Amino acid sequence: MPRNLLYSHLSSHLPHFRTSVTSAKVAVNGVQLHYQQTGEGGHAVLLLPGMLGSGETDFGPQLKNLNKKLFTVVAWDPRGYGHSRPPDRDFPADFFERDAKDAVDLMKALKFKKVSLLGWSDGGITALIAAAKYPSYIHKMVIWGANAYVTDEDSMIYEGIRDVSKWSERTRKPLEALYGYDYFARTCEKWVDGIRQFKHLPDGNICRHLLPQVQCPTLIVHGEKDPLVPRFHANFIHEHVKGSRLHLMPEGKHNLHLRFANEFNRLAEGFLQ
Repeated sequence: MPRNLLYSHLSSHLPHFRTSVTSAKVAVNGVQLHYQQTGEGGHAVLLLPGMLGSGETDFGPQLKNLNKKLFTVVAWDPRGYGHSRPPDRDFPADFFERDAKDAVDLMKALKFKKVSLLGWSDGGITALIAAAKYPSYIHKMVIWGANAYVTDEDSMIYEGIRDVSKWSERTRKPLEALYGYDYFARTCEKWVDGIRQFKHLPDGNICRHLLPQVQCPTLIVHGEKDPLVPRFHANFIHEHVKGSRLHLMPEGKHNLHLRFANEFNRLAEGFLQ
């Protein structure tokens, strides 16, 4: 068998080195940001995790199964989360804007000319802000479990998750393993206070004023059984991001990309192409 045929035969049957996931840290805005990277495609995609999240805890099925020939996939740990510590996580009034700038500057440091965003929950809020503030850098965006403002109803939901000892073991275990119980519990309490500060702003505003500035094609996915983010949030984003598409998953909860990973990955890949 000629060598090039042998090579293509082997690479289609053996794990190619670029299909493995590498991880590293890079200095961005005064912090060592940790990220994971996989794939060799020309289309760069950044995965943005949710509250307390990291690439490894939030995006296992995406790092493993998103098309590695089409995409180069990067999952980042925002400052104070995952392995981007120190510093400890804090929640100043502009923490979402800070994450958005960190995320964009990380991808620029990694020499990507333009990127698409997949943002879950808090990561969806960060993605919306990044797309609004850095429109020439963002190609396309998929978000789910995000909200542009905070209501009284949301505030009550957040209070309900303040005490991590009341979380289900399945949800708690990976984060406890990553952080240790004390940092995990303390940071969750700080997060609840951090997100509730928006309720005291006019209209509970997080980023609703920025939605009309989003220019990239945007897919909003909503799990109709999401106990943390009511449907009206997805509707509001859909109404105010021009040209956006809303896709409902009737059985989806907050973690729809993990619970229905194959369906979600197919949806995301189809939209990004």
